[in-house]
Amino acid sequence: MKFEELFERRQAGQLSQEDAARVLGVSVRTFRRWEGRYGADGDDGLLDRRLDRVAGNRIPADIVAEVLDLYDTTYHDYTAKHFHEKLVDEFGYGFSYNWLRVKLQDEGRIRKARRRGAHRRKRPRKPMPGMLLHQDGSTHEWVPGRTWDLIWTMDDATSEAYSGFFVAEEGTMSSFRGLSETIRHKG
Repeated sequence: MKFEELFERRQAGQLSQEDAARVLGVSVRTFRRWEGRYGADGDDGLLDRRLDRVAGNRIPADIVAEVLDLYDTTYHDYTAKHFHEKLVDEFGYGFSYNWLRVKLQDEGRIRKARRRGAHRRKRPRKPMPGMLLHQDGSTHEWVPGRTWDLIWTMDDATSEAYSGFFVAEEGTMSSFRGLSETIRHKG
């Protein structure tokens, strides 16, 4: 109904295309296209033409039947993933694994995977300062003509820097020194 009102106001010269498009929340080009269709076909011109069409990438029914027959007769003990790999490698099919999985589920050939248990669900990270330290030793030319390693120790949970110092070359002793300075800093 809103489009019809805007169309009438446009015909009367009370409204510009830009204003009508803004009211509908579409681009000027879309409004212009709708206006042309409505003028030519009336209400039928505003219907979504995609609703009656079959998708262009739809897999033909005979191929679907062939795939389901292959699964039933030969590959019934394969998982969906292995069956998909077999179809791609040996039979040259090009459809996606997800399409195959959903089709096998819809046809009752395989069951949907159970929901993950509580111990497998992702949860937000809980910051625990001091639990995990991150130490990095990067070699750079910190001063023109001189390269040193910067040994940097920080808390992974809070990103708090505990120690940082230069050494000629990163090694075990420099790592221990970073840890001892961290202990001194925390203690």
